[in-house]
Amino acid sequence: MTVGNMESAELFDAGKKGRGLRATKELNAGEVVFAEPSFAAVVFNSLATQVCHSCFRHQAKLHRCAQCKFAHYCDRTCQTACWNEHKQECGAIKKIGMAPSENVRLAARVLWRMHKDTGIVSDSQLISVDQLEDHVADLCEEDLKQLKIDVPNFLEYWSYGSKQHSVNYISHIFGIIKCNGFTLSDQRGLQAVGVGLFPNLCLVNHDCWPNCTVILNHGNQSAVSSALHSQRRIELRALGKIPEGEELTVSYVDFLNLSADRQKKLKEHFHFECTCEHCSQHIKDDLMMAAAESEGNKPSADKVKEVTAFSKECLEKIERSRTEKDYHKVVKLCRECLEKQENVLADTHLYKLRVLSIGSEVLSYLQFFSEAADYARRMVEGYMKLYHPNNAQLGMAIMRAGVTHWHAGQIEVGHGMICKAYGILMVTHGPNHAITRDLESMRMQTEIELKMFKKNEYVYHTMRDAALKKPAQSQPLLH
Repeated sequence: MTVGNMESAELFDAGKKGRGLRATKELNAGEVVFAEPSFAAVVFNSLATQVCHSCFRHQAKLHRCAQCKFAHYCDRTCQTACWNEHKQECGAIKKIGMAPSENVRLAARVLWRMHKDTGIVSDSQLISVDQLEDHVADLCEEDLKQLKIDVPNFLEYWSYGSKQHSVNYISHIFGIIKCNGFTLSDQRGLQAVGVGLFPNLCLVNHDCWPNCTVILNHGNQSAVSSALHSQRRIELRALGKIPEGEELTVSYVDFLNLSADRQKKLKEHFHFECTCEHCSQHIKDDLMMAAAESEGNKPSADKVKEVTAFSKECLEKIERSRTEKDYHKVVKLCRECLEKQENVLADTHLYKLRVLSIGSEVLSYLQFFSEAADYARRMVEGYMKLYHPNNAQLGMAIMRAGVTHWHAGQIEVGHGMICKAYGILMVTHGPNHAITRDLESMRMQTEIELKMFKKNEYVYHTMRDAALKKPAQSQPLLH
């Protein structure tokens, strides 16, 4: 599919939801509904020296723009590819002597692009950028306070010359960014590194159990000539079979929250009441707050209430310790919390899943892989009962769990999980995404190791221990 091709989707009146997009033909799981380059995008200020401002890849030893000394690039090729976007920004940063916030920089990039190319930059763009919803009238007090800071900062930074804009129009642009800005991740999809505007994507409405997912595809940046670089773009991909005429939806929030909490977040950030089936019928809320049931014995309501309150408090301490990088304390708290939750909270309970998720991540970091693998397996079992079977976050979680089992020497389970994750990511990310390619390499490697393991377990473990340069006995756990 060529970037900007909108043959599979059309604009329609979605009733109370306003505008929406629907399928113009039957779509299959993993099919790209459309791909769209960013209208404008910026790297977060906090990562300005670590992420390329052209391709948004996390890189070591980036080259700095000699003029503004703020923008950083992989190499001369990336810098050349980005010059049209950066040219006026470069002059503005030099003029005021520093880079303003990412919101101000993105608003300026949007307006510079609109002046140069108008609000519609191609035949496939369905709506002009300034026709997107801004919800300025619905902003809370804190957001309005931020707007009053951003607008004067923008006016100081704006260096287009004769073309000036009213405060109301600039506020309108900031409102559009707040409601429609799409967070961009690095090439591995592991960290949010920037924010961008994608006008067609903005027309896709929310559903907590959507039929599509959106990913950032960094494309091919390996060509020597910047003219051959593929554009930074998003892809809207079908999660399953979508009949012709059905509305296309994505989820604006993580499903792993109670319906009331998802609704609250959507109302606060996107200014609408979610009435999707999963919210209005509170689907899976019972699982997310379920008590444990072992051999027909259920804990008392008071016991569940007590352990739930303890878990909430403990998770706050865990987050504080993780922020402070006191990882040994994180592990100690996770163990204590899981012990309390045992036979009281179900394995699908949100608080138990959060403890298992953080615990497996930190134990892996500390290289206590056997315990980390146990946590990861339990977490994945819970996730699979809650998430859509083709959810990208589920796929990533299974991938991480598979790698943890592989590191723990549990090659059979590890390979099985990596294969399962690969099946999900082929749908959500496609075969050409960097993450899927990495996963394919892992799948091939674990397959080779699994064959070796099945042939002779002793030889496999001896070779593995030699490769890891550690004694053959199991690694002691951290107490």
